Amino acid sequence: MLEVDHLAVSYGNLPALRGVSLKVNAGEIVVLIGSNGAGKSTLIKALAGLVRPHAGDIRLFGESLASRAPHLRARTGLSVVPESRRLFGAMTVLDNLLLGAYSRSAWGRAPDTAADLAGVFELFPRLRERQGQLANTMSGGEQQMLAIGRALMSRPKMILMDEPSIGLAPLLVRDIFAAIRTLREQGRTILLVEQNAAASLRIADRAYVLELGRVTMEGKGAELWAMDAVRNRYLGGVRR
Repeated sequence: MLEVDHLAVSYGNLPALRGVSLKVNAGEIVVLIGSNGAGKSTLIKALAGLVRPHAGDIRLFGESLASRAPHLRARTGLSVVPESRRLFGAMTVLDNLLLGAYSRSAWGRAPDTAADLAGVFELFPRLRERQGQLANTMSGGEQQMLAIGRALMSRPKMILMDEPSIGLAPLLVRDIFAAIRTLREQGRTILLVEQNAAASLRIADRAYVLELGRVTMEGKGAELWAMDAVRNRYLGGVRR
């Protein structure tokens, strides 16, 4: 479904991605792990069209996205759950969700939103209870649920998630990863960028390790989970 081919991105003279290649097949959860500064968020921004690569290509369903603006990439079926949520804090939960459906209509009024809202509320019942609450008055975990729900409202073919567990308490991290597993069971395709290697490798079909802008390891989630090099670097040497 998604193919990234030797992608290179720099900020001025500072390389951020150095020939990154990976693929995500339909119905998979593919996880990208790495330390701070490894280039994980830069990759998400490049896929979304927010930074421009100076080499390489990005293909969705075999078609290059290289020349497409971010809003056109959204209309092809890419949806992003950004790091730090990026919600409209002064708007209600319901309005944030409805904005997620905007890309489905050139007129800004997507049809059949009731069914999409029902799906989001089934996944996150707390959002149903708080439809009229302002987004910036919610807890971090509730805001993360809202960010994922907003992405689902566009009926994406593929969801890019950037550090969905960051800053959350352990119980909320568990809830977010349970929701991601449910999305995979529904047939969703997800590229998950995470520092939480323990939680993300447990649910990954396949995974890549990114270090200093390069992919240094790849394999099935369980295979990387079992590697001493991965455990020592990202799990403190312990199987959790």
